[in-house]
Amino acid sequence: MENSLLLYISVGISLFVGFCYIYQTLYLFLPYILPKRKYRYTTENAPLHRYGVCIAARNEEAVLPELIASIKAQSYPSSHLDVYVIADNCTDNTASAAEKAGAVVFRRQNREKIGKGYALAYLFDAMKNAGVYDNYDAFLILDADNLLDKDYMLHMNRLFAEGFDALTSRRNTKNFGDNWLTSGYGLWFLHEGIHLNHSRMRLGAGCAVSGTGFMFSRRLLDDLGGWHYHTLTEDIEFSTECAVKGRRIGYCHDAVFYDEQPTRFDVSIRQRTRWIQGGIQVAFRYGAKVLKGIFTQKSFLKKYTCFENLTLSMWGYCASAIAFFFQLFAIFMVEGKGFLLALAASCAGFILSLFILGALTAWMQWHEIRASTGQKIAGVFTFPIFMITFLISVCAAVLTRPVWHPIPHTRVITAKEMQ
Repeated sequence: MENSLLLYISVGISLFVGFCYIYQTLYLFLPYILPKRKYRYTTENAPLHRYGVCIAARNEEAVLPELIASIKAQSYPSSHLDVYVIADNCTDNTASAAEKAGAVVFRRQNREKIGKGYALAYLFDAMKNAGVYDNYDAFLILDADNLLDKDYMLHMNRLFAEGFDALTSRRNTKNFGDNWLTSGYGLWFLHEGIHLNHSRMRLGAGCAVSGTGFMFSRRLLDDLGGWHYHTLTEDIEFSTECAVKGRRIGYCHDAVFYDEQPTRFDVSIRQRTRWIQGGIQVAFRYGAKVLKGIFTQKSFLKKYTCFENLTLSMWGYCASAIAFFFQLFAIFMVEGKGFLLALAASCAGFILSLFILGALTAWMQWHEIRASTGQKIAGVFTFPIFMITFLISVCAAVLTRPVWHPIPHTRVITAKEMQ
């Protein structure tokens, strides 16, 4: 009797969680099924807007000049594009390297309020004090290790002209072929763009910002009360507040940028631990607001954006974990060899699903991945391992105090080499 009850509970929770996440399976195919939305403007006839490119940099003198060079080389008119760098708690020559490359530089030293969120808030205040903040229609947020495709701003401006107050773009990887970690990151970020955000955009739902390569209007920033996102994951916090306030984030599939991924396992675990801890911070800060938004937002798509935001927060992951443990208990109740078979089938199914996700992403973006054929194939096979190692970061996130740690960027690649 107890076994039957446990089985029914396990099945019920699993069905509920499956319902909450079924859209992710549909997202794998929606961009290739749904018709493309028609827009008024092309890159040629879209009205030009002025953009301030904002870069928070900490001890990144090696890579920052190449990013600025890729900005200066944009096919978008240079008269409508200015670069601002906040050299945050730097102990090297980041500031002078940025100035030499042609950026306007502000310096910040604060050992108490540490993190990208604080640095960006300081930068916007500095721009206001310098009297240049109101010169721009929108601000583009980049990391120092990024590189832009030469037509990046043309494509972002085209969609901004359509009325989007916030936009994110397609993230590719500079060093995909370095090892199993960099290829794992690369496949995941490509999946976020070509499957998740691309599908959301086709549906008309709100997209999500992922770390860097995103833009928002000055009007939106003012409406939100300025840049006040200081959790360990300021990108998730910004996306979540946009969702609860009904402000849609768009996705520009044609705007491609590249960034550097960690090559060391300890650095990768530290980075992903910060992501998880930041996600927990955002979940507690915005969980009730997101849940309320599912019922109070006026349009179905805004309600759906809040729903999806909730499933991708700590609350959704907790529900998934509960379902997993109930399934595990149900498996343990199976007697004899059936237990081992059930456990093996469950593990094999999980690993196979990750392999299929990595293979599908690599196949769809094969010519966009900057790596050899062998490195791409190897990356597909090691992708499940990369995803499983998130469990280590989950444990570390629960057991350690949230602290922001900088991620070193030293891989110098030019925009021309990426082309």
